[in-house]
Amino acid sequence: MLELVWFVVVGVVAGWIAGVVMKGASLGVVGNLVVGVVGALVGGLLFRALGVSVGGGLIGSIAVAAIGAILLLVLVRLIKRI
Repeated sequence: MLELVWFVVVGVVAGWIAGVVMKGASLGVVGNLVVGVVGALVGGLLFRALGVSVGGGLIGSIAVAAIGAILLLVLVRLIKRI
């Protein structure tokens, strides 16, 4: 149960960070959670494929998820323009 709580916290924080970095991409708490969770998957796959490690723990998880969420929002914006 505790892991689920941390998963949600990481998702919300990562989505919020991505919204702030992307300026105007704030999607509310639920939207931030979805973007953060999907971003965590994207970031995890990307970092693993590149052989990059940011260390364990909460800060490392948030960093990977936020980077993945930012990349996800960039891709969504590019697709919307097409």
